[in-house]
Amino acid sequence: MNRREIAALLAYVDRLDPTRAPQSKSAAGERLEQWATLLEHVPATAQHPDGPERSWDASRVAARHIATSPYPIKPSDVGAPWETYRADVVGRHWDPAPAVDPDNVTAYRAALRSTRQAVAVGALPPAPQHAIEGRPSPIRAERDAEAARRLAALGSYVPRTVAQQLATYRPHRAQRERLAAANLPDALDVECTWCGATAGQPCRTRNIRPGKDPQQRARARRDPHPSRVEDAQAHHARRQEQETAA
Repeated sequence: MNRREIAALLAYVDRLDPTRAPQSKSAAGERLEQWATLLEHVPATAQHPDGPERSWDASRVAARHIATSPYPIKPSDVGAPWETYRADVVGRHWDPAPAVDPDNVTAYRAALRSTRQAVAVGALPPAPQHAIEGRPSPIRAERDAEAARRLAALGSYVPRTVAQQLATYRPHRAQRERLAAANLPDALDVECTWCGATAGQPCRTRNIRPGKDPQQRARARRDPHPSRVEDAQAHHARRQEQETAA
C-alpha cells in the first residue's frame, strides 16, 4: 500500500474506533509514517483464486481485529494475516522457468520473486503443476505380450478367482502362473537333462539302483533340478534378446 492507501485505511480505523484515534496532528503523522513503512509490502486488496469471497481486503482485516480484540490495532495485526493469506495463494503456484538466463542468478531470482508477488496480489493466476508425460515403452509392451502368451499357453478351465483359491492346492501351477505374469524364467518351460522330465512336468528323483528303470517309482520333486533352472534362464535370456532385436 502507498501512503494514500495507508491514510485511507487509518481514517477507516479511526471511524470504527474513534476513542483511540491520535489526539494531535503530529501524532497522526507519526502513525501514518510508521504504518506506511511497515505495511509497504501489503496490498489494500487482492483477488483470491477461489473467488471474491476469499479475497484479501486490508480494511476488512482491520475491522475484524477491532471487533474481536480489546487491544489497539497495530501494523502487525494487518501484516500477519497478509503473510498467512500470501502463503496460501503462493503455495498453489508452481514456478515456471523464467524467461531469463539461468546463469544470471540475480536476474533469475528477481524474476521468480516478481512472479510470486504477482500471484499473491492476484495479478496472475497460480501456475498449476504439470504431470510428467511419458510414452509407452515398446519393450514393456513386448514383455507384457509375452507374459500374456505364456499364461494363455498354460490354459485355464476355471475362473481366475477360483484359480487363486486353489493355488494352495496346486503349488506348481500357481508358481508357473506367477512367473509367467512377471515374465520371469520358468524351469518347467524346458526339458530336464538330469531326470528326463518333459516340458511342463515337474522333475523327479532318479532311481539309480542297479537293474531298475530310472523312471520306475520315481517321485516328483518340489523344486526343479539346478541344471534345469540354468537351462530355463538361458532359454529366457535368448528369447528376450530376440524380442529386443526385433
